[in-house]
Amino acid sequence: MQQQQTNIAIIGAGSAGLSAWHAARKHTDDVVLIEEGPYGTTCARVGCMPSKLLIAAANTVHSAQNAGMFGVTINEVAVDGHAVMARIKGERDRFVGNVLSSMKTIPESHRLQGHARFIDPYTLVIDDHTQLTANAIIIATGSRPTWPRLLEGAGDRLIINDDVFDWESLPASVAVVGPGVIGMELGQALSRLGVRTRTFGVGGAVGPFQSDKLRQLADETFNRELYLDPDATIEQVEQQGDGVAITFYERESRQKVTEIFDYVLAATGRKPNVDQLDIENAGVALDKRGVPRFNRFTTQCLANDNTLSHIFIAGDANQSVPLLHEAITEGKIAGRNAACLDDVQVGQRNVPLAVVFTEPQMAIVGESRATLEANYGGCDFIAEGGVSFDDQGRARVMGENYGYLALYAEHGSGLFLGAEMLGPRAEHIAHLLAWALEQKLTVSQMLAMPFYHPVIEEGVRSGLRDLQANLKQGPSITERCMECGPGD
Repeated sequence: MQQQQTNIAIIGAGSAGLSAWHAARKHTDDVVLIEEGPYGTTCARVGCMPSKLLIAAANTVHSAQNAGMFGVTINEVAVDGHAVMARIKGERDRFVGNVLSSMKTIPESHRLQGHARFIDPYTLVIDDHTQLTANAIIIATGSRPTWPRLLEGAGDRLIINDDVFDWESLPASVAVVGPGVIGMELGQALSRLGVRTRTFGVGGAVGPFQSDKLRQLADETFNRELYLDPDATIEQVEQQGDGVAITFYERESRQKVTEIFDYVLAATGRKPNVDQLDIENAGVALDKRGVPRFNRFTTQCLANDNTLSHIFIAGDANQSVPLLHEAITEGKIAGRNAACLDDVQVGQRNVPLAVVFTEPQMAIVGESRATLEANYGGCDFIAEGGVSFDDQGRARVMGENYGYLALYAEHGSGLFLGAEMLGPRAEHIAHLLAWALEQKLTVSQMLAMPFYHPVIEEGVRSGLRDLQANLKQGPSITERCMECGPGD
Protein backbone atom coordinates (compact mmCIF):
# COMPACT_ATOMS: atom_id res chain seq x y z
CA MET A 1 0.00 0.00 0.00
CA GLN A 2 1.29 3.44 -0.93
CA GLN A 3 2.17 5.73 2.00
CA GLN A 4 1.52 9.44 1.55
CA GLN A 5 1.77 12.54 3.74
CA THR A 6 -0.06 15.85 3.23
CA ASN A 7 -0.88 19.01 5.12
CA ILE A 8 -4.63 18.96 4.33
CA ALA A 9 -6.83 16.10 3.15
CA ILE A 10 -10.28 16.94 1.79
CA ILE A 11 -12.76 14.06 1.57
CA GLY A 12 -15.27 14.84 -1.17
CA ALA A 13 -15.03 16.88 -4.37
CA GLY A 14 -18.52 18.37 -4.40
CA SER A 15 -19.43 22.03 -3.92
CA ALA A 16 -18.09 22.19 -0.35
CA GLY A 17 -14.97 20.18 -1.12
CA LEU A 18 -14.01 22.22 -4.18
CA SER A 19 -14.64 25.44 -2.28
CA ALA A 20 -12.42 24.16 0.54
CA TRP A 21 -9.71 23.22 -1.96
CA HIS A 22 -9.52 26.70 -3.46
CA ALA A 23 -9.57 28.36 -0.03
CA ALA A 24 -6.83 26.11 1.34
CA ARG A 25 -4.61 26.60 -1.71
CA LYS A 26 -4.36 30.30 -0.89
CA HIS A 27 -2.30 29.27 2.14
CA THR A 28 -0.58 26.02 1.15
CA ASP A 29 0.15 23.90 -1.91
CA ASP A 30 0.12 20.71 0.14
CA VAL A 31 -3.54 19.71 -0.29
CA VAL A 32 -5.02 16.39 -1.44
CA LEU A 33 -8.60 16.07 -2.71
CA ILE A 34 -10.23 12.64 -2.38
CA GLU A 35 -13.33 11.62 -4.36
CA GLU A 36 -15.06 8.25 -4.33
CA GLY A 37 -17.53 8.64 -7.17
CA PRO A 38 -17.59 10.44 -10.52
CA TYR A 39 -16.58 14.09 -10.49
CA GLY A 40 -19.38 16.61 -10.80
CA THR A 41 -21.37 18.19 -8.00
CA THR A 42 -24.77 17.01 -6.76
CA CYS A 43 -26.19 20.37 -7.87
CA ALA A 44 -25.01 20.01 -11.46
CA ARG A 45 -25.52 16.28 -11.90
CA VAL A 46 -28.77 15.38 -10.11
CA GLY A 47 -29.91 18.39 -8.10
CA CYS A 48 -30.50 22.09 -8.67
CA MET A 49 -29.80 22.36 -12.38
CA PRO A 50 -31.52 19.31 -13.95
CA SER A 51 -34.56 19.84 -11.72
CA LYS A 52 -34.87 23.43 -12.95
CA LEU A 53 -34.63 22.18 -16.53
CA LEU A 54 -37.56 19.84 -15.84
CA ILE A 55 -39.48 22.69 -14.20
CA ALA A 56 -38.80 25.00 -17.16
CA ALA A 57 -40.34 22.47 -19.55
CA ALA A 58 -43.30 21.95 -17.23
CA ASN A 59 -44.01 25.66 -16.82
CA THR A 60 -43.86 26.16 -20.59
CA VAL A 61 -46.58 23.53 -21.00
CA HIS A 62 -48.66 25.11 -18.24
CA SER A 63 -48.39 28.58 -19.79
CA ALA A 64 -49.46 27.26 -23.18
CA GLN A 65 -52.42 25.41 -21.69
CA ASN A 66 -53.57 28.53 -19.86
CA ALA A 67 -52.98 31.05 -22.66
CA GLY A 68 -56.73 31.42 -23.16
CA MET A 69 -57.03 33.81 -20.22
CA PHE A 70 -55.05 36.32 -22.28
CA GLY A 71 -57.16 35.82 -25.39
CA VAL A 72 -54.55 33.57 -27.00
CA THR A 73 -55.76 30.30 -28.51
CA ILE A 74 -53.38 27.36 -28.79
CA ASN A 75 -55.24 24.48 -30.40
CA GLU A 76 -53.11 21.60 -29.16
CA VAL A 77 -50.30 21.30 -26.64
CA ALA A 78 -48.33 18.08 -26.96
CA VAL A 79 -45.49 16.88 -24.74
CA ASP A 80 -42.72 14.81 -26.34
CA GLY A 81 -41.27 13.00 -23.34
CA HIS A 82 -38.16 11.89 -25.23
CA ALA A 83 -37.43 15.46 -26.35
CA VAL A 84 -38.01 16.82 -22.85
CA MET A 85 -35.54 14.38 -21.33
CA ALA A 86 -33.05 14.84 -24.17
CA ARG A 87 -32.85 18.58 -23.51
CA ILE A 88 -32.54 18.02 -19.76
CA LYS A 89 -29.70 15.55 -20.23
CA GLY A 90 -27.92 17.69 -22.79
CA GLU A 91 -27.98 20.81 -20.66
CA ARG A 92 -27.22 18.79 -17.51
CA ASP A 93 -24.14 17.33 -19.17
CA ARG A 94 -23.06 20.85 -20.10
CA PHE A 95 -23.30 21.98 -16.48
CA VAL A 96 -21.42 18.89 -15.31
CA GLY A 97 -18.84 19.52 -18.01
CA ASN A 98 -18.14 22.94 -16.56
CA VAL A 99 -17.40 21.31 -13.20
CA LEU A 100 -15.20 18.69 -14.83
CA SER A 101 -13.27 21.42 -16.63
CA SER A 102 -12.56 23.08 -13.29
CA MET A 103 -11.31 19.74 -11.95
CA LYS A 104 -8.64 19.70 -14.65
CA THR A 105 -7.05 22.74 -13.01
CA ILE A 106 -6.29 20.54 -10.00
CA PRO A 107 -3.07 18.59 -10.68
CA GLU A 108 -3.47 14.80 -10.68
CA SER A 109 -0.78 14.61 -8.01
CA HIS A 110 -3.21 16.41 -5.68
CA ARG A 111 -6.14 14.07 -6.40
CA LEU A 112 -6.93 10.60 -5.12
CA GLN A 113 -9.78 8.41 -6.36
CA GLY A 114 -11.49 6.01 -3.97
CA HIS A 115 -13.41 5.57 -0.75
CA ALA A 116 -11.73 7.14 2.28
CA ARG A 117 -12.10 5.92 5.84
CA PHE A 118 -10.41 6.80 9.11
CA ILE A 119 -8.04 4.38 10.82
CA ASP A 120 -7.03 7.02 13.39
CA PRO A 121 -7.64 10.78 13.79
CA TYR A 122 -4.80 11.71 11.42
CA THR A 123 -4.78 8.79 8.99
CA LEU A 124 -7.05 7.79 6.13
CA VAL A 125 -7.07 4.69 3.97
CA ILE A 126 -8.30 5.23 0.42
CA ASP A 127 -9.70 1.95 -0.89
CA ASP A 128 -6.81 -0.45 -0.39
CA HIS A 129 -4.23 1.45 -2.40
CA THR A 130 -3.18 4.48 -0.33
CA GLN A 131 -2.64 5.31 3.33
CA LEU A 132 -2.73 9.08 3.75
CA THR A 133 -1.63 10.97 6.86
CA ALA A 134 -2.71 14.62 7.19
CA ASN A 135 -2.24 17.46 9.65
CA ALA A 136 -5.84 18.58 9.04
CA ILE A 137 -8.80 16.81 7.46
CA ILE A 138 -11.97 18.29 5.95
CA ILE A 139 -15.06 16.09 5.67
CA ALA A 140 -17.13 17.23 2.69
CA THR A 141 -18.79 13.98 1.71
CA GLY A 142 -22.28 15.34 1.05
CA SER A 143 -25.49 13.41 1.68
CA ARG A 144 -27.72 10.78 0.14
CA PRO A 145 -31.48 10.21 -0.02
CA THR A 146 -33.19 8.18 2.67
CA TRP A 147 -36.69 6.73 2.87
CA PRO A 148 -39.00 4.85 5.27
CA ARG A 149 -38.95 1.06 5.26
CA LEU A 150 -42.56 0.99 3.99
CA LEU A 151 -41.42 2.19 0.56
CA GLU A 152 -39.01 -0.71 0.09
CA GLY A 153 -42.01 -2.82 -0.88
CA ALA A 154 -41.79 -1.06 -4.25
CA GLY A 155 -38.63 -3.02 -5.09
CA ASP A 156 -36.87 -1.66 -8.15
CA ARG A 157 -39.81 0.69 -8.82
CA LEU A 158 -38.61 2.80 -5.90
CA ILE A 159 -36.61 5.73 -7.25
CA ILE A 160 -34.92 8.88 -5.97
CA ASN A 161 -34.45 12.23 -7.66
CA ASP A 162 -31.12 11.06 -9.16
CA ASP A 163 -32.97 8.41 -11.18
CA VAL A 164 -35.43 10.88 -12.70
CA PHE A 165 -32.72 12.51 -14.77
CA ASP A 166 -31.66 9.18 -16.29
CA TRP A 167 -35.09 8.55 -17.83
CA GLU A 168 -35.19 8.24 -21.62
CA SER A 169 -38.77 9.49 -21.64
CA LEU A 170 -41.49 10.48 -19.19
CA PRO A 171 -43.43 7.69 -17.45
CA ALA A 172 -47.22 7.55 -17.36
CA SER A 173 -47.52 7.79 -13.57
CA VAL A 174 -45.47 8.51 -10.45
CA ALA A 175 -46.37 8.54 -6.76
CA VAL A 176 -44.32 11.12 -4.88
CA VAL A 177 -43.74 10.55 -1.17
CA GLY A 178 -42.58 13.65 0.66
CA PRO A 179 -44.01 17.14 -0.07
CA GLY A 180 -40.81 18.93 0.86
CA VAL A 181 -38.60 20.93 -1.49
CA ILE A 182 -37.65 18.08 -3.84
CA GLY A 183 -41.03 16.35 -3.74
CA MET A 184 -43.04 19.49 -4.45
CA GLU A 185 -40.77 20.68 -7.26
CA LEU A 186 -40.62 17.34 -9.07
CA GLY A 187 -44.22 16.37 -8.31
CA GLN A 188 -45.70 19.55 -9.77
CA ALA A 189 -43.34 19.52 -12.75
CA LEU A 190 -44.20 15.92 -13.65
CA SER A 191 -47.90 16.64 -13.27
CA ARG A 192 -47.68 19.64 -15.60
CA LEU A 193 -45.88 17.48 -18.15
CA GLY A 194 -48.83 15.09 -18.23
CA VAL A 195 -47.60 12.45 -15.80
CA ARG A 196 -50.34 11.18 -13.48
CA THR A 197 -49.08 12.00 -10.01
CA ARG A 198 -50.17 11.82 -6.41
CA THR A 199 -48.09 13.42 -3.68
CA PHE A 200 -48.22 12.07 -0.14
CA GLY A 201 -46.83 13.46 3.09
CA VAL A 202 -46.95 12.88 6.84
CA GLY A 203 -47.66 15.48 9.50
CA GLY A 204 -49.16 18.20 7.32
CA ALA A 205 -45.98 19.96 6.19
CA VAL A 206 -45.83 21.51 2.72
CA GLY A 207 -42.47 22.81 1.49
CA PRO A 208 -40.39 24.67 4.07
CA PHE A 209 -43.25 26.43 5.88
CA GLN A 210 -43.68 26.44 9.66
CA SER A 211 -46.57 28.91 9.55
CA ASP A 212 -49.95 27.16 9.81
CA LYS A 213 -51.50 29.88 7.65
CA LEU A 214 -48.98 29.41 4.84
CA ARG A 215 -49.10 25.63 5.10
CA GLN A 216 -52.86 25.69 4.69
CA LEU A 217 -52.70 28.19 1.85
CA ALA A 218 -50.02 26.15 0.07
CA ASP A 219 -52.09 23.00 0.52
CA GLU A 220 -55.18 24.67 -0.96
CA THR A 221 -53.27 26.33 -3.80
CA PHE A 222 -51.38 23.27 -5.04
CA ASN A 223 -54.46 21.06 -4.78
CA ARG A 224 -56.09 23.18 -7.47
CA GLU A 225 -53.89 21.46 -10.05
CA LEU A 226 -52.55 18.25 -8.48
CA TYR A 227 -53.39 15.70 -5.82
CA LEU A 228 -51.55 16.55 -2.61
CA ASP A 229 -52.25 15.01 0.78
CA PRO A 230 -49.67 16.36 3.25
CA ASP A 231 -50.98 14.11 6.04
CA ALA A 232 -51.69 10.89 4.20
CA THR A 233 -52.21 7.37 5.46
CA ILE A 234 -50.45 4.82 3.25
CA GLU A 235 -51.28 1.26 4.24
CA GLN A 236 -49.21 -0.75 1.79
CA VAL A 237 -46.64 -0.39 -0.98
CA GLU A 238 -46.09 -3.47 -3.13
CA GLN A 239 -44.34 -4.09 -6.43
CA GLN A 240 -46.56 -5.63 -9.07
CA GLY A 241 -44.69 -6.50 -12.26
CA ASP A 242 -43.49 -3.32 -13.94
CA GLY A 243 -45.42 -1.14 -11.53
CA VAL A 244 -46.12 -0.58 -7.87
CA ALA A 245 -49.46 -0.79 -6.07
CA ILE A 246 -50.08 1.75 -3.32
CA THR A 247 -52.96 1.30 -0.92
CA PHE A 248 -53.94 4.53 0.80
CA TYR A 249 -56.89 6.45 2.18
CA GLU A 250 -58.16 8.98 -0.35
CA ARG A 251 -58.04 12.46 1.09
CA GLU A 252 -61.60 13.68 0.61
CA SER A 253 -63.64 10.49 0.80
CA ARG A 254 -61.37 8.72 3.35
CA GLN A 255 -62.07 5.56 1.39
CA LYS A 256 -59.29 3.00 1.10
CA VAL A 257 -58.14 2.74 -2.49
CA THR A 258 -55.34 0.99 -4.36
CA GLU A 259 -53.69 2.58 -7.38
CA ILE A 260 -50.93 1.36 -9.67
CA PHE A 261 -48.02 3.65 -10.54
CA ASP A 262 -44.96 3.18 -12.72
CA TYR A 263 -42.69 4.45 -9.94
CA VAL A 264 -42.61 5.64 -6.36
CA LEU A 265 -40.36 8.68 -5.95
CA ALA A 266 -38.92 8.91 -2.44
CA ALA A 267 -38.40 12.55 -1.47
CA THR A 268 -38.40 11.97 2.27
CA GLY A 269 -35.11 13.51 3.31
CA ARG A 270 -31.37 13.04 3.06
CA LYS A 271 -28.75 11.46 5.28
CA PRO A 272 -25.19 12.81 5.73
CA ASN A 273 -22.48 10.60 4.25
CA VAL A 274 -20.43 10.16 7.41
CA ASP A 275 -21.54 6.70 8.50
CA GLN A 276 -19.26 4.94 6.02
CA LEU A 277 -16.07 6.79 7.00
CA ASP A 278 -15.38 4.69 10.11
CA ILE A 279 -15.98 8.02 11.83
CA GLU A 280 -15.61 6.41 15.26
CA ASN A 281 -11.85 6.26 14.57
CA ALA A 282 -11.63 10.01 13.93
CA GLY A 283 -11.62 10.97 17.61
CA VAL A 284 -14.47 13.47 17.24
CA ALA A 285 -17.60 13.81 19.35
CA LEU A 286 -20.76 12.66 17.58
CA ASP A 287 -24.35 13.79 18.01
CA LYS A 288 -27.27 11.38 18.29
CA ARG A 289 -27.39 11.07 14.49
CA GLY A 290 -23.76 10.01 14.34
CA VAL A 291 -22.69 13.33 12.80
CA PRO A 292 -19.60 15.12 14.19
CA ARG A 293 -20.40 17.98 16.53
CA PHE A 294 -18.97 21.20 15.10
CA ASN A 295 -18.92 24.99 15.32
CA ARG A 296 -20.89 26.38 12.37
CA PHE A 297 -18.83 29.60 12.35
CA THR A 298 -15.45 27.83 12.11
CA THR A 299 -16.65 24.39 10.83
CA GLN A 300 -14.20 22.89 13.35
CA CYS A 301 -15.23 19.61 14.95
CA LEU A 302 -15.19 18.93 18.67
CA ALA A 303 -12.86 16.16 19.82
CA ASN A 304 -13.92 13.38 22.18
CA ASP A 305 -12.10 15.07 25.05
CA ASN A 306 -14.03 18.34 24.40
CA THR A 307 -10.99 20.04 22.89
CA LEU A 308 -11.00 21.45 19.37
CA SER A 309 -10.14 18.93 16.69
CA HIS A 310 -7.95 19.26 13.59
CA ILE A 311 -10.94 17.89 11.64
CA PHE A 312 -13.47 20.17 9.92
CA ILE A 313 -16.82 19.39 8.30
CA ALA A 314 -18.57 21.36 5.55
CA GLY A 315 -21.59 21.17 3.27
CA ASP A 316 -24.39 18.62 3.36
CA ALA A 317 -22.20 16.25 5.39
CA ASN A 318 -22.92 18.27 8.54
CA GLN A 319 -26.67 18.41 7.78
CA SER A 320 -26.86 21.97 9.06
CA VAL A 321 -28.18 23.91 6.05
CA PRO A 322 -28.14 21.64 2.96
CA LEU A 323 -28.02 24.37 0.32
CA LEU A 324 -25.43 25.08 -2.37
CA HIS A 325 -24.52 28.62 -1.30
CA GLU A 326 -24.16 27.46 2.31
CA ALA A 327 -21.93 24.55 1.23
CA ILE A 328 -19.65 26.93 -0.66
CA THR A 329 -19.45 29.28 2.32
CA GLU A 330 -18.68 26.44 4.71
CA GLY A 331 -16.08 25.07 2.32
CA LYS A 332 -14.30 28.42 2.23
CA ILE A 333 -14.28 28.64 6.01
CA ALA A 334 -13.09 25.04 6.42
CA GLY A 335 -10.35 25.36 3.80
CA ARG A 336 -8.95 28.55 5.30
CA ASN A 337 -9.05 27.26 8.88
CA ALA A 338 -7.60 23.84 8.05
CA ALA A 339 -4.65 25.62 6.46
CA CYS A 340 -4.21 27.88 9.50
CA LEU A 341 -4.72 25.57 12.46
CA ASP A 342 -2.86 27.91 14.79
CA ASP A 343 -5.15 30.80 13.83
CA VAL A 344 -8.64 29.40 13.36
CA GLN A 345 -11.03 32.27 12.67
CA VAL A 346 -14.78 32.75 12.71
CA GLY A 347 -16.19 32.96 9.19
CA GLN A 348 -19.06 35.14 8.08
CA ARG A 349 -22.37 33.29 7.81
CA ASN A 350 -25.24 34.76 5.86
CA VAL A 351 -28.85 34.97 6.96
CA PRO A 352 -30.98 31.91 6.20
CA LEU A 353 -32.47 31.92 2.70
CA ALA A 354 -34.43 29.09 1.08
CA VAL A 355 -36.47 28.99 -2.13
CA VAL A 356 -38.71 26.28 -3.60
CA PHE A 357 -39.21 26.55 -7.38
CA THR A 358 -42.82 25.47 -7.57
CA GLU A 359 -45.55 27.68 -9.05
CA PRO A 360 -46.37 29.62 -6.99
CA GLN A 361 -42.91 29.65 -5.48
CA MET A 362 -42.23 29.21 -1.77
CA ALA A 363 -39.53 30.99 0.21
CA ILE A 364 -38.27 31.61 3.73
CA VAL A 365 -35.93 34.45 4.71
CA GLY A 366 -34.41 34.49 8.16
CA GLU A 367 -36.30 32.40 10.68
CA SER A 368 -39.91 31.29 10.71
CA ARG A 369 -42.29 32.88 13.20
CA ALA A 370 -42.27 29.71 15.32
CA THR A 371 -38.47 29.77 15.55
CA LEU A 372 -38.42 33.49 16.31
CA GLU A 373 -40.91 33.05 19.14
CA ALA A 374 -38.82 30.23 20.57
CA ASN A 375 -35.65 32.33 20.36
CA TYR A 376 -37.29 35.43 21.82
CA GLY A 377 -39.11 33.54 24.54
CA GLY A 378 -42.64 34.34 23.43
CA CYS A 379 -44.83 36.03 20.86
CA ASP A 380 -45.02 39.42 22.63
CA PHE A 381 -41.67 40.43 21.15
CA ILE A 382 -42.66 39.70 17.54
CA ALA A 383 -44.85 41.81 15.27
CA GLU A 384 -46.29 40.35 12.08
CA GLY A 385 -47.56 42.01 8.94
CA GLY A 386 -48.63 40.58 5.65
CA VAL A 387 -50.11 41.00 2.23
CA SER A 388 -52.21 38.82 -0.03
CA PHE A 389 -51.31 38.71 -3.72
CA ASP A 390 -54.90 37.93 -4.73
CA ASP A 391 -55.49 41.54 -5.78
CA GLN A 392 -51.93 42.83 -6.19
CA GLY A 393 -51.57 44.90 -9.36
CA ARG A 394 -48.66 43.29 -11.23
CA ALA A 395 -49.67 39.82 -10.08
CA ARG A 396 -53.12 40.34 -11.66
CA VAL A 397 -51.51 41.59 -14.87
CA MET A 398 -49.53 38.34 -15.14
CA GLY A 399 -52.47 36.16 -14.11
CA GLU A 400 -50.50 34.99 -11.08
CA ASN A 401 -52.54 36.71 -8.39
CA TYR A 402 -52.37 34.17 -5.61
CA GLY A 403 -50.32 33.71 -2.47
CA TYR A 404 -49.34 35.51 0.71
CA LEU A 405 -46.27 37.19 2.21
CA ALA A 406 -45.83 37.15 6.00
CA LEU A 407 -43.25 39.59 7.42
CA TYR A 408 -41.79 39.64 10.94
CA ALA A 409 -40.13 42.38 13.00
CA GLU A 410 -39.04 43.11 16.56
CA HIS A 411 -41.30 45.26 18.71
CA GLY A 412 -39.62 48.42 19.93
CA SER A 413 -36.66 48.54 17.56
CA GLY A 414 -38.67 47.82 14.41
CA LEU A 415 -35.81 45.56 13.28
CA PHE A 416 -36.80 43.34 10.35
CA LEU A 417 -36.45 39.67 11.35
CA GLY A 418 -37.63 37.54 8.47
CA ALA A 419 -40.41 36.44 6.14
CA GLU A 420 -42.29 33.48 4.70
CA MET A 421 -43.82 33.70 1.24
CA LEU A 422 -45.99 31.74 -1.14
CA GLY A 423 -46.48 33.68 -4.33
CA PRO A 424 -45.28 34.98 -7.69
CA ARG A 425 -41.55 35.64 -8.19
CA ALA A 426 -40.78 34.62 -4.61
CA GLU A 427 -37.19 33.78 -5.60
CA HIS A 428 -36.55 37.47 -6.29
CA ILE A 429 -38.58 38.85 -3.38
CA ALA A 430 -36.69 36.51 -1.05
CA HIS A 431 -33.33 37.89 -2.18
CA LEU A 432 -34.49 41.46 -1.69
CA LEU A 433 -35.63 40.66 1.84
CA ALA A 434 -32.51 38.63 2.63
CA TRP A 435 -30.31 41.57 1.67
CA ALA A 436 -32.38 43.83 3.94
CA LEU A 437 -32.04 41.33 6.77
CA GLU A 438 -28.29 41.00 6.15
CA GLN A 439 -27.96 44.78 6.45
CA LYS A 440 -30.01 44.77 9.69
CA LEU A 441 -32.53 47.26 8.34
CA THR A 442 -35.60 48.37 10.24
CA VAL A 443 -39.04 48.28 8.66
CA SER A 444 -38.99 52.09 8.39
CA GLN A 445 -35.65 51.99 6.58
CA MET A 446 -36.97 49.38 4.16
CA LEU A 447 -40.02 51.52 3.40
CA ALA A 448 -37.72 54.45 2.62
CA MET A 449 -36.35 52.50 -0.37
CA PRO A 450 -37.73 53.14 -3.90
CA PHE A 451 -40.52 50.94 -5.27
CA TYR A 452 -41.10 51.12 -9.02
CA HIS A 453 -44.57 50.77 -10.56
CA PRO A 454 -45.99 48.34 -11.53
CA VAL A 455 -43.90 45.56 -9.98
CA ILE A 456 -44.44 42.63 -7.62
CA GLU A 457 -42.26 44.45 -5.09
CA GLU A 458 -45.12 46.89 -4.50
CA GLY A 459 -46.76 44.01 -2.70
CA VAL A 460 -43.74 43.92 -0.39
CA ARG A 461 -44.33 47.60 0.35
CA SER A 462 -47.94 46.86 1.27
CA GLY A 463 -46.82 44.10 3.61
CA LEU A 464 -44.19 46.33 5.20
CA ARG A 465 -46.78 49.06 5.76
CA ASP A 466 -49.01 46.54 7.49
CA LEU A 467 -46.05 45.40 9.59
CA GLN A 468 -45.16 48.99 10.46
CA ALA A 469 -48.73 49.62 11.60
CA ASN A 470 -48.64 46.52 13.79
CA LEU A 471 -45.37 47.76 15.28
CA LYS A 472 -47.29 50.94 16.23
CA GLN A 473 -44.76 52.90 14.16
CA GLY A 474 -47.02 53.90 11.29
CA PRO A 475 -50.66 54.48 10.35
CA SER A 476 -53.10 51.63 9.94
CA ILE A 477 -53.71 50.54 6.36
CA THR A 478 -57.04 51.59 4.91
CA GLU A 479 -58.81 49.38 2.40
CA ARG A 480 -57.62 51.54 -0.48
CA CYS A 481 -55.74 54.82 -0.30
CA MET A 482 -54.19 57.30 -2.72
CA GLU A 483 -50.75 56.63 -1.28
CA CYS A 484 -50.97 52.92 -1.97
CA GLY A 485 -51.92 53.12 -5.63
CA PRO A 486 -53.09 50.34 -7.98
CA GLY A 487 -49.90 48.29 -7.73
CA ASP A 488 -50.08 47.47 -4.03
